[in-house]
Amino acid sequence: MAEKKDFYEVLGVNKDASAEDIKKSYRKLAMKYHPDRNPDNAKAEEQFKEAKEAYEILSDDQKRAAYDQYGHAGINPNMGEGGGFGGAGGFGDAFGDIFGDIFGGGRGQQRANVYRGADLRYNMEISLEQAAKGTETKIRIPVMSTCESCNGTGAKAGKSATTCGTCSGHGQVRIQQGFFSVQQTCPKCHGTGKTIAKADECTSCHGDGRTKQHKTLAVKIPAGVDEGDRIRLSGEGEAGVNGGPTGDLYVVVHLKKHAIFERDGGNLHCEMPISITTAALGGEIEVPTLGGSAKMKVPAETQTGGVFRLRGKGIKPLRGAEAGDLMVHVVVETPVKLTEKQKDLLREFETSTQADAGKHSPRNKSWLDKAKAFFE
Repeated sequence: MAEKKDFYEVLGVNKDASAEDIKKSYRKLAMKYHPDRNPDNAKAEEQFKEAKEAYEILSDDQKRAAYDQYGHAGINPNMGEGGGFGGAGGFGDAFGDIFGDIFGGGRGQQRANVYRGADLRYNMEISLEQAAKGTETKIRIPVMSTCESCNGTGAKAGKSATTCGTCSGHGQVRIQQGFFSVQQTCPKCHGTGKTIAKADECTSCHGDGRTKQHKTLAVKIPAGVDEGDRIRLSGEGEAGVNGGPTGDLYVVVHLKKHAIFERDGGNLHCEMPISITTAALGGEIEVPTLGGSAKMKVPAETQTGGVFRLRGKGIKPLRGAEAGDLMVHVVVETPVKLTEKQKDLLREFETSTQADAGKHSPRNKSWLDKAKAFFE
């Protein structure tokens, strides 16, 4: 039988190497020489077995001390012979250690899964006026809150949880999947490491530690909020699990459709009908604003679609320094339900303008010229 190699030499570390250095070296060798990565490679398989055996000895303080003092004669001569790849210290455990380091779990390490409570969303509809000036209102929401009967323990008065028999209180179990060894939350205790007997469960929350309740909250809507803005109420979400922090409540603002105005950031838009006479001769009209009404001059010869700006008559945005403007879109209104006399006056007016149509209706003449050029 060939003489066994020095375990420190096999792992490529010095004799004073730390446990962490030994583990890191073994991981690299296990990943490099594992048979699944090197199919039909007898040499690689042999190197993997040597690394596995060396790690089993040097990762154990007592076995390492015996090896340092007596060499191979100081350890069990059968240790590692013909060992399977899924056993202690195998490739699966190498990955298990890696995953344990990443996720905070490890062999013999007890930890309960503490979760932050869920955030909640509440959709609130407000009017444009409320958005502009700000408002304060009350809302009623359903939440999962800490059970008042058991104070969140999940057990009846005088009773308590016991150590989980599935994970032995660790909160995690190790599952072997091929050559991977993966830790996951214990399905029995859900990571708490504790279980409550059915007979000892709190009758209000049935062992969960939380109950569904309704609570009323005052919500202050600041002036200038817009569609989709969120207001965060810290700690008003659902209670955490296993003593975890409470989540937050987000109130999402939605604006009701306004009868007159449409909002665009800080600006407001409205449509204003004007008479043919005002459009032709000009004049002054009253325009509605969120703060009442305002006077606006309409110049002579105004056409439908003209836009006039009233500065500062919009909304001051939540994150803006100045109020926006009111954009007035004028629409020339055709008169309806005319008397015979009024119709005669309009016919007379039309006759008087036909003699020089290009002068009085420049847009109509321009359109006719374009249409004529198109057909020709």
